[in-house]
Amino acid sequence: MSPPPFLPPRFLRNPHVQSVLASSSLRRALSRRRRVGLEAPAQEILLECGEGVRLQGFHTSQHALARARGLAVLLHGWEGSAQSTYLLHTGVHLLDEGFDVFRLNMRDHGDTHHLNDGLFHSNRIDEVVGAVGALAKRFVDLPMAVVGYSLGGNFALRIALRAPAAGIPLVHAVAVCPVISPAAGLASIETALWFYEAYFLKKWRGSLRRKAVLFPKQYRREDWERGQNLRGLTRQLVEQHTDFGTLERYLEGYSLADDRLAAMQVPSSILTAADDPIIPVEDFRRLTFSPAVRLEIAAHGGHCGFLRGLNGRTYAEEFIAAALRGAVD
Repeated sequence: MSPPPFLPPRFLRNPHVQSVLASSSLRRALSRRRRVGLEAPAQEILLECGEGVRLQGFHTSQHALARARGLAVLLHGWEGSAQSTYLLHTGVHLLDEGFDVFRLNMRDHGDTHHLNDGLFHSNRIDEVVGAVGALAKRFVDLPMAVVGYSLGGNFALRIALRAPAAGIPLVHAVAVCPVISPAAGLASIETALWFYEAYFLKKWRGSLRRKAVLFPKQYRREDWERGQNLRGLTRQLVEQHTDFGTLERYLEGYSLADDRLAAMQVPSSILTAADDPIIPVEDFRRLTFSPAVRLEIAAHGGHCGFLRGLNGRTYAEEFIAAALRGAVD
């Protein structure tokens, strides 16, 4: 059964309040006790993802039921990690629902910059599909679903599109505020309140500097110190460290716009908010879906927020849990 439509209290209807609080240290502090059951018993696993790529993740077994309902693979957003507040909250909620949880760190996220010499970029879908395929072989007896937030939601949907051809038996994919049109998303960040672009630039530059320290023969720290904006830094990455040639071709490479989701075979659920300051809601209204895809657009929620109150719980967690229960029960 799906949760009732999301309507936060009036003091939480501002999209920026929702977006900022969802990843805040305050919300993280509120979940300290609940997180113990997720983090303390978690087993670190290094996955071989093909072509020598290794990705790190953390597996936690549930203890709510005699047998796990399934395995939920959680994907963070850009410059997030397996330790991101929203991922931890979601993991705890799914453990309580009887799902095993695997929190994947994508390349150069979390403490993983040393694992691979190439830089992360958003078109590295093959290695994430490889990671999910490796998990399917490891946990063969458990129905498996992928769940992603923001850029992780974009990856979750692309994994689901590729799963049948890759022989991955996904039962469901859930995407919360996924990137649909990367070009529109980049433009939206540039025109949103100043702190969104500043936040991503600060985190991304820190990641790139760390990579340069670990691989000084391949990258120069000073290359990332210039004063360009997010668009300029992305263009530099594309032109110097990918084969896409142009920024426009790179952004198109991981787009889900227009009719790309019309070929979806894996049952999928998408949750977004009409007031998301980063992902334009018009991107979703222009999509062509297959019958396997369900879209819910909440009036409020900001970017990956959906906070019901000040206890840290969110409608997104309930939406995800309901979708996964429906897939396996």
